[in-house]
Amino acid sequence: MKPLSSTPVISTGAHSAQWRDRSIGLSPTRPQTRVAYPFAQFVKAWGIARSAPSLANFPPTLSSRPKHRALAMRSGEICFSPAAEQHSFPSRYHRFLSTNVQPKMPKFKVGLLALALLAATAHAQTPSPDPPKGEVIIQSGDTPTASTPKSTTQPAADATPDITDAERSALIFTAYDLDARLTPASARLAMRARITVRNDSTTPLTYIALQISSSLTWESATLTTGAGRTHLPLAQHLIETDADHTGHAREAVLTLPTPLAPGASLELDTFYSGTLTQDAARLERIGATHDAALETDWDAIAPESTALRGFGDVLWYPVSAPQLFLGEGAKLFEAVGQTKLRGSASSIHLRLAVEYRGDPPIAAYFCGRRAAFTALSDDANASIATAPGLATADFATVPLGFRIPSLFLIAAHETLAPPLAIESADESALPLVEANAKPAAALLTDWLGPQPLSSLTILDHPGQPFEDGPLLVAPLSALGAADAGPALTHSLTHAWIQTGRPWMDEGLAQFFVLLGLERAKGRDVTIGQLGDLLQPLNLAEPAPEQNKPTPTGQPLPTATSELYYRRKAAAVFWMLRDLAGDDPLKLTLQAWRNRPVSTETPEQDAVAFEAALEKNADKNLHWFFDDWVFHDRGLPDLTLVDVTPRQLPATAGRSTGWLVSVTARNDGAAVADVPLVIRSGSFSVTQRMRIAGFATVTTRIVVEAPPTQVVLNDGGTPEQRNSTHSRDITIRTN
Repeated sequence: MKPLSSTPVISTGAHSAQWRDRSIGLSPTRPQTRVAYPFAQFVKAWGIARSAPSLANFPPTLSSRPKHRALAMRSGEICFSPAAEQHSFPSRYHRFLSTNVQPKMPKFKVGLLALALLAATAHAQTPSPDPPKGEVIIQSGDTPTASTPKSTTQPAADATPDITDAERSALIFTAYDLDARLTPASARLAMRARITVRNDSTTPLTYIALQISSSLTWESATLTTGAGRTHLPLAQHLIETDADHTGHAREAVLTLPTPLAPGASLELDTFYSGTLTQDAARLERIGATHDAALETDWDAIAPESTALRGFGDVLWYPVSAPQLFLGEGAKLFEAVGQTKLRGSASSIHLRLAVEYRGDPPIAAYFCGRRAAFTALSDDANASIATAPGLATADFATVPLGFRIPSLFLIAAHETLAPPLAIESADESALPLVEANAKPAAALLTDWLGPQPLSSLTILDHPGQPFEDGPLLVAPLSALGAADAGPALTHSLTHAWIQTGRPWMDEGLAQFFVLLGLERAKGRDVTIGQLGDLLQPLNLAEPAPEQNKPTPTGQPLPTATSELYYRRKAAAVFWMLRDLAGDDPLKLTLQAWRNRPVSTETPEQDAVAFEAALEKNADKNLHWFFDDWVFHDRGLPDLTLVDVTPRQLPATAGRSTGWLVSVTARNDGAAVADVPLVIRSGSFSVTQRMRIAGFATVTTRIVVEAPPTQVVLNDGGTPEQRNSTHSRDITIRTN
């Protein structure tokens, strides 16, 4: 495999690029002993089970502290072990590490003052790194780019500007224009990233902080304006963060000529390079075995497989985020969701070049989109098995949407088995996966229409599954197992409906999983599954108090946590099915999935969906959407206050009956419209009962036989505590 050279090697139609290696004089640093996290359990979730078998060695325990338990369950993806509570946990210790020196630290119970003293001593004794050398030349598009100026001398670590998490959080990336060159044989990535960032804070920014994986190295950064190009002083150091699988990020701190005003934007042209291999560091330090950690953190550039997720797994493109740790509750997962939402309107473009030897790669999937490679051999006289070459692909500029950028290369053509397209070397599992997909396809055809909008592409890859719209990266053998139906239903939903709104795409995917379970095992089993699905939501939802300001929470159109845009949204569609009926909801969804791409805000789209459903159902549903979709008013909290039966006298033409008066109270802020069932022996009468937030309602129902039981809410409407309330009735006879 050829190393990067100054030879022009990229040619993608009108686009071309010249690449040349350079070193900036900073040698890679071996990881040193650091403070270990006293945190023993980390579970990422997937599908209806939301569990990761790869981390099965962790003890399945929860913190006994309600605050910790609620924080852990808030994301649905991590939970605490009681062992973690036996140690003091410094949340902001030893944040900055010099590029060449990382002082050794004792484990557990290390005070912040001691850490600061040790870090300061280490920095005081650390010599300044040698000046960087070399230059980069990259030409991309039709406009030649001059040689980037040589980088200035890097300041010593103790001279690095102090960047706060507030400054890191201030930036929003509004445009990515990426030129990436991959060499799988050496796990190498060379990147030119032209980015546009906006200051989303209320304070001018003197410095810009950009982060990439710690195994990569910044080379230069240039400010591009209408007046020309200005090379920016660049200081880089390592910071601790679990946003990258190495447990660290290499942060570049750029000094701006003039502060970036609030709301203002600027364009940067950056270069960096290095290697991306599998790394188990961040999970090993919280108690995972090496093998279990690698099954979860599988991101790498490698000859056998190139698979890169993004922020939260591996920082292969520039980001700017506060330091995040798996031991700090759900902050990492919440930050991933917030990053998706903040960047959903950003534009992204990728020009990709891959060096190969022998057979070229077939295609790449970037942000869920597929592009075939154009391969060019570097040596026409070499044998096919050993000939080196370059494969290129171009992904046109599109809005990023609610996702984290990801990149996957495939070496073989997909096998088409509509509605599936499967890339795998294991042909034996294909019939099993096809069979498992048939019930899901039948359900989706019934509800959404006969044809999916696209195939569900499955890339056979070991380890924890990953999903991006109608792209599923997962072990094919697992999808061929007998219990894989719910996972395939969830993923196939993304092939049938693609609204671009997380609460609809993910909420409907989980909703159809529940419908599939109902078809297979009945409503009672499904209601039980719905309760299990929503249990973490019960802990996370705010509990508003009467006559006090209602917490903002997470309204569904702008939700960033999967607890809301997947779990709560699934419950919303389940309740809408009861309120509007199957047929009106089907008609609305079938029309909705064929709408052109929306340019409206998420809230405006939700208003339009409400109007369409109201029209098809011929019902006013605004009271429901207001409490459950447009606002996050928590969950209802129902109580049966009083049940009073009274025998009615016989009248002409009617025998004796019973009037049952039922009073219910809602101590929550969200309205509840639930079934009220009066049972009389083997007979029952059902009617719906609507109870507004912080209200008490009384209703009366006539039954023919002596009533024996009252049941309020069958579990289909989530509540803060129990979602079913019953009271037995004993009729006294004289």
